Amino acid sequence: MNRLQRVPWPRVATLAVVTLCLVYAPVAMTELWSYARPGAPAPGEWILGRTVSPEYVAEALRTRVAPYGRSLVPLVVHSVLGGALMLLGPVQLLSAVRRRPRLHRAAGVVFAVTVYASMAGAAVYLVRTAPEDAFSGPTFWIALAAILVGTTLSVTFGILAALGRFPDLHQRWMLLCYGYLMTAPLLRLEWGALPRLLPGLSMEEINRVATMHLGSVVVFGALLASRALDRGGRPVPGTGAPAADPLGGAGTWVPFPALVLAHLAGGAALARIGWSFLSWGPVGGRLLLGYLIPYAAAFAVMTVRHRRAGRRGDGWAREEWRLHLTALCLAPLFSLAAAVPLDRYAGLDRPTALIAGVAVGCGMTAFAATAGLSLRVMYARELSRRAGPGRPSPAAHPQLSPQATESRESRAYGSRTAGAGTG
Repeated sequence: MNRLQRVPWPRVATLAVVTLCLVYAPVAMTELWSYARPGAPAPGEWILGRTVSPEYVAEALRTRVAPYGRSLVPLVVHSVLGGALMLLGPVQLLSAVRRRPRLHRAAGVVFAVTVYASMAGAAVYLVRTAPEDAFSGPTFWIALAAILVGTTLSVTFGILAALGRFPDLHQRWMLLCYGYLMTAPLLRLEWGALPRLLPGLSMEEINRVATMHLGSVVVFGALLASRALDRGGRPVPGTGAPAADPLGGAGTWVPFPALVLAHLAGGAALARIGWSFLSWGPVGGRLLLGYLIPYAAAFAVMTVRHRRAGRRGDGWAREEWRLHLTALCLAPLFSLAAAVPLDRYAGLDRPTALIAGVAVGCGMTAFAATAGLSLRVMYARELSRRAGPGRPSPAAHPQLSPQATESRESRAYGSRTAGAGTG
């Protein structure tokens, strides 16, 4: 255990992400060349064919010729620029870590423009492609549309946060944006890895399993990166208030009863989803495992980190973990709610509507949590600004500070969430 604790995990994770991006960039840029010109280099297909089997790849590609042919130029633009984003992302991350602001700003402008252009190509493809013609059907089409919206909005909010001089929020939005972009290389990894765990399945079936958890994996990764890169103690621009306490002395936005209620509602919704999936036989069981395992891992880590932050009195970390933990608990409830309009108004059958709702649930609620955190920080800055330089901030009053009740609430949380948790 001591050896594991001494491993510089943030540095290892950064190196792994940078390596994956560098390897995937040429794969993304050449992925659609073979559709425009048969026989063109396609390193992604070559690697996947030797990792699994040529038949596994050929079967999937045969179904893509017609849908891709209707939107080939926008898709090529999307894939080439997507490969460029895989290279620009590490530049952005490393320039921020190394504190090179000029390089970071210049690369950031290029990154944002490239995101908008790449997402425009993806939008044209989605508009021209019927949901049933998408790879793995309507579920994957809906997941792609959700990623498109999340990526575009997160980069937009990241730009607005930078212009508003909220560097911590800018960092969080851009990491969330890059998390959404990372669904592409991670999906390709799962196309090669999951057939070893689930032999005999086609790539289309593997794709359905991967869609169940990719959203939760990437947004959880973005949250871990945000916490690892957070540098507490810096003043919030224009206020002098420490960035380590965005609460402004007004307490948490998720009081303890609300957190317990979110656990109970999420647990009930998760049980309902599990019952539905298991009623579909082995196919539903595979999809449920693909959803539950990453969900339970994220829930466990968030719960532990939230309690640790509370014990050491770190209000900034505690509130961030708390907001995201609440969002994760509510993700199954959001999935059930999203399945209703998809069933009634989108022409999907009930199983497909529920699978689509589950596929986008964690990604959507994590986006909402990041938006909530942004509003929380801006509200705290406004409180500090109203207090004025010669007047005490609300944080100076112990009875209003969340740290004053931290130890009592942490003990209550530890004793009561065992029966109310979802993981």
